[in-house]
Formats: sequence, structure tokens, C-alpha cells
Amino acid sequence: MKKTILVTGGTGFIGSHTTVELQNAGYNVVIIDNLSNSKADVVDGIEKITGIRPAFEQVDCCDLEALEGVFNKYPEITGIIHFAASKAVGESVQKPLKYYENNLLSLINLLKLMPKHDVKGIIFSSSCTVYGQPDPENLPVTEQAPIKKAESPYGNTKQINEEIIQDYVHSGANISAIILRYFNPIGSHPSGIIGEMPNGVPANLIPYLTQTAIGIRPCLKVFGDDYDTPDGSCIRDYIYVLDLAKAHVAAMARIVDGKNTDPVEIYNVGTGNGVSVLELIHTFEKCTGVKLNYEIAPRREGDIEKVWGNVDKANKVLGWKAVHTLEEALSSAWNWQQKLRERGVM
Repeated sequence: MKKTILVTGGTGFIGSHTTVELQNAGYNVVIIDNLSNSKADVVDGIEKITGIRPAFEQVDCCDLEALEGVFNKYPEITGIIHFAASKAVGESVQKPLKYYENNLLSLINLLKLMPKHDVKGIIFSSSCTVYGQPDPENLPVTEQAPIKKAESPYGNTKQINEEIIQDYVHSGANISAIILRYFNPIGSHPSGIIGEMPNGVPANLIPYLTQTAIGIRPCLKVFGDDYDTPDGSCIRDYIYVLDLAKAHVAAMARIVDGKNTDPVEIYNVGTGNGVSVLELIHTFEKCTGVKLNYEIAPRREGDIEKVWGNVDKANKVLGWKAVHTLEEALSSAWNWQQKLRERGVM
């Protein structure tokens, strides 16, 4: 009997790629998304890649009644992967209440409904932002590193949500959770059928970079070149979205098969390598042959200087590893941008 997984935010960037990998692994998928930062035709793309059309419901996770309607309609849901959230660091500084309301309430509603509808497990989409700026001795950062005061309301919602999950499970709720702390997901499906396509001006580096490379944006701003790093720009751990998607499949299998040893488990999901923004730009130019127009701009509030992950735990316990190179990820992102141009989208 195929297990059915509910994917919230499933038409978004990471959600759509994870849906593809879940279907490839033999799961049925029900997607819910309010389409605030994605488009419904992503479902067509998922079907084109896998040959299977996931169920899709346009629902906001903050609407408890509508959300319960989904559980009533699909009583066979056995696990949840929760992606749906507002996720732009800069915007969260400007609109904190939007972030607290959306990101906290959506999770609380799901947790409320899980025991009632006999849903045993949830994978929560967290972030390396919970580590804040790790102390130098804690780099690469492990899951045991101290949780620092968040640098942005977005980061704070991830910290609070992790605490909500732990407190709820501690209270005796009969559910299991795996918290995945992502580093920086980039790239697109190699088919060029689905990829990262935010509505409006991109808040993430890679779509802004590829839109600049193809001429949609005049110039890419690099926020700060005076950080304490080899070239002065921020350092991140960039992970190809296909590798990240497969980590969710491994985590879901662990919960569905009852192999988790703790009711709440936490894993870093990254490559284990730190790459600076300027290094990333130069690697893009090298692997695509496209010269990028960029300029140095002042530092941006909420940005962390440097963070990359120790991913030994995910490698050993989940049996998962990031296998794709930075060049593969960047080439796939450029391929996606060119496909959008061919389709007349942008």
C-alpha cells in the first residue's frame, strides 16, 4: 500500500522538487499551497517529470477549517512535510508580524490536526539561521551548536517553530518529528521543467543572479565586501535542491518505517563546504561562460557573516549525502532561466 504524504507549500521551489522525489520513491502526494509565492501550473511540471499528477488543494495553512477539510478529504495521509512559510530575511525585518503570524500559525494548525487525523510524523523545514552567527570554534556548525539570538524575524520563526514542535511532543502528543536545518538551496531540476520562480523581485541570490545574467535585472548587488572572510563577502553552504529533496525522502522513510530513535530528531542538510558570494559569482561565470554585471553594496541588515554545516549526522543516520557539485547546481539554474526565456515567461 503506497503511503500518502501531505506536502505544504508543494508548488514552491523546494516543495515541488521534493514532490518529484517522493513520487519517484513510490509515495502518493497531496500538495497544499496558497500560491502566495508560486503558481498552480507547477503541478503540470511535476506530472510531466514523473508521469504522476499529485493531488492539489489551494489552501492556506493558517485557515484551520480549510486545512481540516484537506485531512477529511484525504484520510489516508500518514506523514507531512511542512514547507509553507514566508521566507525572505529582508522582508521579515520590514514586516515582522506577517512572518510571525504566517509561519507560527501554519505549524500550530498542522500539529493540532495530526493526532485527530492519526498522522504520525512531520518533517519540518527549518534553517541554519537558527545558529545565528556561530562562534569560530563551532564552524562547521553541528546540530549541537548553541542556538543564537536570531538575526531576523524570519530566523526567529524557525527557532520558535522548533521549540513549538519539541514542547508539543514533550507534552505527550503521539507524533514524531524530524527537523531539517537547511543551508542554502540552489539550482533547478535538470529537465528545466520546474525550478525556482518567485513572484515579483527575487529575494534569493540565485534567481536574482540568473535574472541579471539574462538581462531582466540590470545589476546584482553583493551586500558587503568587508566581512571577516577571505574575499570580504558572506560565506554560505550552497546545496543543490535535488540533494535537499532527497534528504526529505530519507527523513520521511525513517519516520514511516518507525526507525527514528527519538520522537524529535534534528539534522543539518548541506554540503559541508563554505562558499563565498563572490566565489559563487565567479563559479557561475566560469561554468556558463556568461559575464555577470554585479556591484558591491552596503551590508544588509539580518545577514550572517559566515556559516556552513557539519553534515556527518545526516550522512550516517539518514544514509543521505549531497552528491552534486556547485557547478552542476549553477548550470541547472542557468538552464532553467533560459527555458523560462524560451517559454516567454521571463
